Amino acid sequence: MADLVAGTGELYGQQRSARFFFGAEPQELRWVLRTTDDAINVTIYKFPDLAVSPDLPDSGGTVMWQSTHPRPTFAHAVLAAAHTVLKEHDEAGYLAKWAMHPYPVALVQDLRRLHMRDDVCDLPNDLSCP
Repeated sequence: MADLVAGTGELYGQQRSARFFFGAEPQELRWVLRTTDDAINVTIYKFPDLAVSPDLPDSGGTVMWQSTHPRPTFAHAVLAAAHTVLKEHDEAGYLAKWAMHPYPVALVQDLRRLHMRDDVCDLPNDLSCP
């Protein structure tokens, strides 16, 4: 989840794209976020073998999902999902479930700050989440 939150936050600066993957052993699910103006294009690629796929270009994978969303809507959805996960598991429970990865409090706070500062978002923003 940290990579999704961080990747979304990176698109508020000069960076025009962010890539990260989820290991679905033996497969790789590579997410590519690209920003154009105030929209984020999401493409998820599936690669059959995580052992070799990190060196392959995106075109070497199969597109599983592709969609485009206004940046405020996408960022809000990422923040809402992060908040839901925290409410369900709390920080200790998150760490117990994903032992190598603590809940990304600072990344969520950074994304929330950027979203509140730069986006016009008419959706309710729950600020009680760290």
